[in-house]
Amino acid sequence: MATENKMGVMPLNRLLISMSVPMMISMLVQALYNIVDSMFVAQLSENALTAVSLAFPAQNLMIAVATGTGVGVNAALSRNLGEKNFDRANRIADHALFLAAMSYIVFAIFGLFFARQFFRLQTDIEEIVDLGTTYLRVCTIASFGLFMEIACERLLQSTGKTIYSMYTQGLGAIINIVLDPILIFGYFGAPALGIAGAAGATVFGQLIAFGLGFYLNKTKNHEITISLRSFKPNGEIIRHIYAVGVPSIIMASIGSIMTFGINKILIAFSSTATAVFGVYFKLQSFIFMPCFGLNNAMVPIVSYNYGAQKFDRVRKTVRLTVFTAIGIMCVGCALFELIPETLLGMFSPTDEMLSIGRVALRIIGVHFPLAGFSIIAGSACQALGKPIYALINSVCRQIVVLLPAAYLLSLTGRLELVWLAFPIAEVVSVILNATFLRLTYRVSLERK
Repeated sequence: MATENKMGVMPLNRLLISMSVPMMISMLVQALYNIVDSMFVAQLSENALTAVSLAFPAQNLMIAVATGTGVGVNAALSRNLGEKNFDRANRIADHALFLAAMSYIVFAIFGLFFARQFFRLQTDIEEIVDLGTTYLRVCTIASFGLFMEIACERLLQSTGKTIYSMYTQGLGAIINIVLDPILIFGYFGAPALGIAGAAGATVFGQLIAFGLGFYLNKTKNHEITISLRSFKPNGEIIRHIYAVGVPSIIMASIGSIMTFGINKILIAFSSTATAVFGVYFKLQSFIFMPCFGLNNAMVPIVSYNYGAQKFDRVRKTVRLTVFTAIGIMCVGCALFELIPETLLGMFSPTDEMLSIGRVALRIIGVHFPLAGFSIIAGSACQALGKPIYALINSVCRQIVVLLPAAYLLSLTGRLELVWLAFPIAEVVSVILNATFLRLTYRVSLERK
């Protein structure tokens, strides 16, 4: 344990590549299975695709809680490793699994009792309500694998072993992709479960990924030791995790509120417009996931070096990550601008869906390079102990600017103008993030 972790000594270019590439690959595979999932669902009907789109805010909320807690675990565990406080790092690892299990219980109860009401708040089309309720109940009641998988992956990421988190995410995604057509359409003697089959393939893949993630933490992650036999919840450690984690949860949860609100605005135009928005989210995840993988690699590096008081490495890591993220997002912008019809063509679109989607992708895609900067700058503030800045930015971007702008633009009666709310909100986000990152540097990195 006396050996210095690679996050404190390895050249930053090589370190960021070695930690981020496995995350990028695993997240690209995850994004691919999200797209494949919707491609198969779209073959059932446009209403089925709309139902999955309307379920997204609830699914996103689950992921928000899981990943937000993981951000808190990442920051706390990496900092304690940097400070050579190994006993406390082990206790934080135990709490990561405990908090994941508690989160699962909450969402299982929600799915069991409130899934139908959730869809009735968004639409009165009975077929969409029925399909969505079936889909969401499976995803929530069987979400144990989701929460535990993400917790195990964050433990691996916190110690720099991102190659193993790539294995877990990749395995879960591949299982999902393979099972999707089998369970949806009833191939190889399996029952044709329709939209329930899509949900079933997802949760089964998550459970398998959790099993692998737990095994890898026990056998390969030697810098921490998971031991739940004598585990007792510790309020101080939980508060420490959620001091960073809660703002992350709230930020991602705000995304659920935004999506819910945009769905309500769009469905007033047509259910097809809502389906287009759902397709956009699936496609943009394929662009954003590599950026998030880069971001997830940056957080433990920054936290570790901040704990080790290597402030110059902190600055260089953030700068390198920002430029790389912007480059990735420029590629995504080019794809949305140049081949929107090809991207939409994967989802068995009607002529109306193609017409609406072509315009939507080109307008929204303009803001991608700006989003690359915002993602990294906000997470840098969190890793340096200033999560409130990222929270303020997220609230302003999605609640104060994006939703009101979309609503006001919808009053014109022109659907194409509603999509302008996304680049408008991102301009505000860039201004705020640049300001907050500058303030964080002054307070946290004042020693040169």
